[in-house]
Amino acid sequence: MDTAGTHLTGGSTGAGAGAGPRPAPGPRRPSPLRGQSAVVAVVSVGGALGACARYGAGLLWPTAPGAFPWTTLVVNALGCAVIGVFMVVITEVRPAHRLVRPFFGTGVLGGFTTFSTFAVDTQRLLTHHQVRAAVLYLAGTVTAALLGVALAAAATRGVMRARMR
Repeated sequence: MDTAGTHLTGGSTGAGAGAGPRPAPGPRRPSPLRGQSAVVAVVSVGGALGACARYGAGLLWPTAPGAFPWTTLVVNALGCAVIGVFMVVITEVRPAHRLVRPFFGTGVLGGFTTFSTFAVDTQRLLTHHQVRAAVLYLAGTVTAALLGVALAAAATRGVMRARMR
C-alpha cells in the first residue's frame, strides 16, 4: 500500500526500490479501423463527386429565397431511386467489388442526396412564414424518397426477371 492507503499495481513508478516489474501486456486487439483506408478513400472520393453533382443541380435549377425548394426535393428523390436500383443490382443480380458499395452508395449517393440542405430549406420556408409549404416539403420529400427507393427497386427486379426469361 502507498501512503494514501491504496494498493500499488505492479510496474515501476520511478519511486525506487520495492516496486515490482511491470506485468507483460496482454494481446492487443486490432483497431476496428485497421485495413479501412481504402474504404475511407473511396467514400471520400465518391462523396466529393456526389456533392459536386448536387451543387451542379443547384446551379442549373436555383431556388430563389422563400421559394419552394424543388431542386433539393428532386435531387433527394432521384438519389433514393438510384440507390433502389443500385442495391438490387449489387445484392440480387451481380455481386460487386467490396469497394463499389461504399464508393457509390455511401459516397456518390450520400454526397448527392442531402439531409442538411433539406433541413435548411425547411427552416428557410418557416423563416418566410410559409408553414404550409414547409410541412408539404417535409412530407413530400420523405414520401418521394421512400417511393423512389421502393418503386425503383421493384422496377429493377421486374426488368431483371424479364431478362432472365
